[in-house]
Amino acid sequence: MVYLFLADGFEEIETIAAYDILQRCGLEVKLLSITGKRVVVGGHGLTLKVDGLFRKNVVESAQALVLPGGMPAAKTLLNCDLLRQALVQHNHKGTLLAAICAAPMVLGEAGVLKGKEATCYPGFEPHLHGANHLPGEMVVEDENVITACGPAAAEAFAFTIARRLVGKEKVEDARRAMQYKKL
Repeated sequence: MVYLFLADGFEEIETIAAYDILQRCGLEVKLLSITGKRVVVGGHGLTLKVDGLFRKNVVESAQALVLPGGMPAAKTLLNCDLLRQALVQHNHKGTLLAAICAAPMVLGEAGVLKGKEATCYPGFEPHLHGANHLPGEMVVEDENVITACGPAAAEAFAFTIARRLVGKEKVEDARRAMQYKKL
């Protein structure tokens, strides 16, 4: 199971691209709200009804934890103690952790990026504690962590997550079906 964590102000394209592409690649994806509300509103007004609310132990058997960006959503994710604890626990287990745009700051503040290469939306670099920031990179992979720079990287970010979870062949099948050029 892949979990996408949402709060009001989430970046719509990053969320929808990840959700859609991961499902097309055969993964089961759940949208979880960290706000205690089953309805979240994106930064550009899109309203989504989530699959569930984030609670302790809900994500124990996750294949991946994915953090879309957008503001103030990323700041809300950052301020969620339970989410930061889950990220640290899953990092120790080697679970795939992925964050895009402003959301890599959550990984950085949780200490997950120490000694790893990462990217983020410009201006959020001070939150990447201990990371080797790679400005200008669309998507950066380092061990169990994937980071991406922003909305323009949404599709590449999602395909990178999928490739790590289901392999290149299934990703290529999905890309062809969606009429994307070869990787």
